[in-house]
Amino acid sequence: MSRYAARMSALFSFPDPVNEKAARLVAAVVAAAAALTLLTGWHWLLVPIAYGFVARVLTGPTLSPLGRFAVYVASRHLGPAKHVPGAPKRFAQGMGAVCTVAAAIFALALGWTAAAGVVLAMIVVLATLEAAFALCIGCRIFAMLTALGAIPAATCETCADVGAARTP
Repeated sequence: MSRYAARMSALFSFPDPVNEKAARLVAAVVAAAAALTLLTGWHWLLVPIAYGFVARVLTGPTLSPLGRFAVYVASRHLGPAKHVPGAPKRFAQGMGAVCTVAAAIFALALGWTAAAGVVLAMIVVLATLEAAFALCIGCRIFAMLTALGAIPAATCETCADVGAARTP
């Protein structure tokens, strides 16, 4: 593998495992930003929110300012790391990317602010569940899809017990 290919591979990687405390901090900021967007109608905020999700799903914290802050700065003050598998968290970030990009298109390109508001409200609820209760709905969906065989079990070998009450 060439040096360039190795750099690109490293850039477009996702950490495994993930520090759940850092992930919950990111979720708290996302929930607050989405709520602020809902309350103020400042739909331009969808652009940095969507960028953050896309950056995190493609590169983990590498190209996400919020992700970098949570992983490399704030997590040091949150106590010992609590590691969870990375694949379900990446899947959840992907769900967030799809939702926020859709909301941005709805509001900024199409003028469908009500549709964007529905998506934003969903993001507020889901991000708050992750931040406050460590309940990652995207991770639960990932586990269900793995159990159904839609996602190969080899995708996340550390997710051995996908039927557990508290999935990663």
